[in-house]
Amino acid sequence: MPNAIHVFSEIGRLKQVMLHRPGRELENLVPDHLNRLLFDDIPFLEQARAEHDRFAEVLRQNDVEVLYLEDLAAESLTSPEIKQQFLKDYLAETTIQSSEIIKEVTDYFMSCDNDRELIDKTMAGLAKNELELPNTQSLAGTVDDQYPFLIDPMPNLYFTRDPFATIGNGVSLNRMYSETRRRETLYGKYIFAHHPMFQQNPPHMLYDRAQPTRIEGGDELVLSKHVLAIGISQRTDAASIEQLARKVFENEPSFEYVLAFDIGQERKFMHLDTVFTMVDYDKFTIHPEIEGELTVYSISRAGDGVTIKEEKDTLENILCRYLELNAVELIRCGGSDLIAAAREQWNDGSNTLTIAPGEVVVYDRNTITNQKLTEAGIKLHKISGSELVRGRGGPRCMSMPFVREDI
Repeated sequence: MPNAIHVFSEIGRLKQVMLHRPGRELENLVPDHLNRLLFDDIPFLEQARAEHDRFAEVLRQNDVEVLYLEDLAAESLTSPEIKQQFLKDYLAETTIQSSEIIKEVTDYFMSCDNDRELIDKTMAGLAKNELELPNTQSLAGTVDDQYPFLIDPMPNLYFTRDPFATIGNGVSLNRMYSETRRRETLYGKYIFAHHPMFQQNPPHMLYDRAQPTRIEGGDELVLSKHVLAIGISQRTDAASIEQLARKVFENEPSFEYVLAFDIGQERKFMHLDTVFTMVDYDKFTIHPEIEGELTVYSISRAGDGVTIKEEKDTLENILCRYLELNAVELIRCGGSDLIAAAREQWNDGSNTLTIAPGEVVVYDRNTITNQKLTEAGIKLHKISGSELVRGRGGPRCMSMPFVREDI
């Protein structure tokens, strides 16, 4: 029985991917609480869905099987007991403290016509005016009475790259940086534990969402069957990288090295894949603003432990050495124009999804970066992203590969 998860590169032909079609959670964004939910603006749901549907269609046209997070999560509720436990876990990660309200909300979700409707509603969040609540008073409840939600929406869910990462035949089920996104990983927990496609040959679990230090999938790149690159960033701790490296070396025998890229703590750089992605065997996108001060550490196997050292070399030479290449080409976001680079990086010009060596999906709006990619011989599939980009993420952010062909 082949492994349901098989990802040993960033560029092997993509065969199966998980997306999340934006749902009503985006309509539950309100201006006063955007920061809390990690948004700068409110996308127009109808247009965001149209853009996302086009993204999925481009993938299907290139022989990629598209799965949806919401379907997999619903299909994982395979018994009444599992459904009850899911709701118990879900509600435990909200701010509701009253047992009476928890009972009312549980009954509300259990009254859904089917499991898919239940999952959609848990993702959308729950406004206080959606059900009649028992009259329970507390000081905390009174102070927070102006907040419109009983359960926050999860508007970042269409960035399926972050809650977990696929590495080899394993999964890093992540602890997210922000409390508002930590609940997202609950869907992954139930999918990998209970979905029928993972029952006969379950993936290795390389990180656990209950760990105390944070890591997110946008920082986790599989450069080859031997090498991972992971960003030390606003969203990922150095301690998490070392812990993940140890688990990878223990469970995934082909991997020999983890390169930790220290990209700083700025929100505009958020994840490694917002400033650096792999688009061909020897070609990479990069945001020029990180090049000068980028520090890279290598973590390698050392018996039952690891060896860690700082790499004193240029990024090009480091990549050549670890990927066994004679030369690499760094394709700079925005070209040599720093104004264009800053603008197009903000709109995810560096955040490409490679669907085959030298073939990528990009936002059409990043015209200068796209021209540089074309000049480097990269085949582009352009999609519109005027609404999707408002959540600060591009094609790689919106996709979670389950299966890639080996290269």
